[in-house]
Amino acid sequence: MLKTRIITAIVLLAVLLPVLYFNNPIAFAVIVTLFFGAAIWEGFRLFNPASKNALVISVFWAAAFCYTFFYAEPRQATFWFVISVMVWLLRLVPSLKIGLPALDSGGNTLLSMTYAVAIVACFAAIVVLYRHSPLYLLSVMVLVWIADIGAYAAGRAFGKRKLAPTISPGKSWEGAIGGAIAVVLLASLSVLFGGPALADTFAVRVQASLGWAGLTAILLLIAAASVVGDLFESQLKRRAGAKDSSRLLPGHGGVLDRIDALIPVLPLAALIDTWL
Repeated sequence: MLKTRIITAIVLLAVLLPVLYFNNPIAFAVIVTLFFGAAIWEGFRLFNPASKNALVISVFWAAAFCYTFFYAEPRQATFWFVISVMVWLLRLVPSLKIGLPALDSGGNTLLSMTYAVAIVACFAAIVVLYRHSPLYLLSVMVLVWIADIGAYAAGRAFGKRKLAPTISPGKSWEGAIGGAIAVVLLASLSVLFGGPALADTFAVRVQASLGWAGLTAILLLIAAASVVGDLFESQLKRRAGAKDSSRLLPGHGGVLDRIDALIPVLPLAALIDTWL
C-alpha cells in the first residue's frame, strides 16, 4: 500500500506541478475541470450510492463549470465565495451536530445540492487564486496540509479527548489544537524569514494588511475550517458505508479524500483576499 501511495503521489506531482508553473491556461483548465468532475461524481455517489446517473450528472456539472469559469470569464466569483461561507455556517457545520438526513429523503437531495455548491466554490477559488499566481494558490493549500500534518502528529502524541467520536474516532481535540499551532507557527516563520521568495503568499499579504493579530485570527479560522471540511466528508462516507470517496487515486482513495479540507478553506481564503 505504501508503494502504491508513493507512486500515485509522484505521478500526481509530475502532472500538476508543470501545469501550475508553465502557465498554460488550456492545460490548467483541463486538469481543474477533470478534478472538479471527479469530485462531483464522488460526492453524488456518497449521497446516492444506488444511483446509476452519477457519471452523466458529473459530466454535465463539469461542462457547466468549464464554460462558466474558463470561457465566460465571470466577474461574480466573489458571489460563490460568500455563498460557500454561508452554506458551511448555516447547513454543513450544523450537520456535524444534528446528523445527516436519510439517504432516501428529500432533505438528502437538498443537502447534496448544497455540498455541490461548496465544491463549485472551492474550484472557483482555485481558478481565482491561481490567476493571482501559482505560488499564491499553493501558499493557501500548504496551510491546510500543515494543519493536517500537525493534527496527525499531535493527535498521535497527545490525543486523549475525541473530537467527533461518532464521525471520525481517530481525531482528537489535542490533534486539532496541534494542527492550529503548527499553522500559526510555520506561517509566521514564513512571514518573518521567507524574504523575496515568499513575498507573494497569502500569509505575507494578510500580515501586511491586518498585522500579527489579524494574521493569527485568520490562520486559526483556516485551521478550524479545514477540520470541519474533513469531518463533513468523513460523515458522508460513514453514512454511505464507504471507506474512501472512490478508488480514483490508488493508495489515496478519491479526489474528495484529498481535497475535503480544502473545500471550505479555499473559498474562505479567496473571500478574505478580496477584502485585502
